Amino acid sequence: MARIAGVDLPREKRIVIALTYIFGFGLHTAEEVLKAAGVSEDVRTKDLTPDQEDKIRAEVDKYKIEGDLRREVSLNIKRLQEIGSYRGIRHRRGLPLRGQNTKNNARTRKGPKVSIAGKKK
Repeated sequence: MARIAGVDLPREKRIVIALTYIFGFGLHTAEEVLKAAGVSEDVRTKDLTPDQEDKIRAEVDKYKIEGDLRREVSLNIKRLQEIGSYRGIRHRRGLPLRGQNTKNNARTRKGPKVSIAGKKK
């Protein structure tokens, strides 16, 4: 099993898709890494040679990923909350940040509906 940047990559998937399991890597970045490492995108993870794995690891180390990236994102959110910006307030309240409608939608951010029982007579 290939382990890159502390993440176990799925063995049966193509390497370009398997690299997207790393936090901070999308399809485009995975393609760039493989091109720089000189590895075909169609190779399955289980078929990688140790030399190819080392080349991919060397390329992946050039990016900010996993723990460092998560830490940076959380610090950015914390900074917005501390300065009291609009986005920081929306983060604190758990509401959408980018102007979306909240009257009828936004269930993902607001959580499930909680029905309150009426007063019994």
